[in-house]
Amino acid sequence: MHLLLVDDHPLIHVALRALLADFDPPVQLHSALDAEGARTLLTQLRPSPDLLLLDLQLADAQPQSDGFALLDEMRARYPALPIVCLSGTNQMAEVIRAIDQGAMGFIPKHVDPEEFKAALALVVVGGIYVPPMRLDSAAPAPARPSEPRPAAALPASLAALPITPRQHEVLQGLLLGKPNKLIASELNISADTVKDHVQAIFRALGVNSRTQAVLAVGQMNR
Repeated sequence: MHLLLVDDHPLIHVALRALLADFDPPVQLHSALDAEGARTLLTQLRPSPDLLLLDLQLADAQPQSDGFALLDEMRARYPALPIVCLSGTNQMAEVIRAIDQGAMGFIPKHVDPEEFKAALALVVVGGIYVPPMRLDSAAPAPARPSEPRPAAALPASLAALPITPRQHEVLQGLLLGKPNKLIASELNISADTVKDHVQAIFRALGVNSRTQAVLAVGQMNR
């Protein structure tokens, strides 16, 4: 597996290289210290990376090249590339913003090394990882259009949700970042029907936005 790490602390690159030495599948780690280095490597690497690890607190002199700006840019340019955000904090606002912008995971840098590897393993197979937090205290995040995400893994615990098989299909679309109209077209149902299904899914998960639904599924993936 080819992994691109974008972090402005060289020590993090050394630590992760050691941590992932026994990762399965084997990891070839490519390193970039800033946004420009990441852009250069993504145009040069063959094969392309299977996963991008992105530090959200990049110390870049250009405001448009901070971690969140680079996340937006990478999602737009490489929509099939799974991105996991790294952060020195696990502030709920940062977690919600990262997931809302299309990240497939958010890993605080202070997590246990084995938890870090477990989080990566989950994302590699299409899952979503977020740190433990209280979803009911999260402020509603506005839905925003985005490029479709890579396929997300539905945890077995979702089978117990009081939703119909069709609503499970709609939920899969939500996790992929698809807008209601696209979900409706793919499932051959009306957009209004999709909207009704989405509201039923929100009630079942105890959330009130797409972002919170993704976060809730991420908690179930743990």
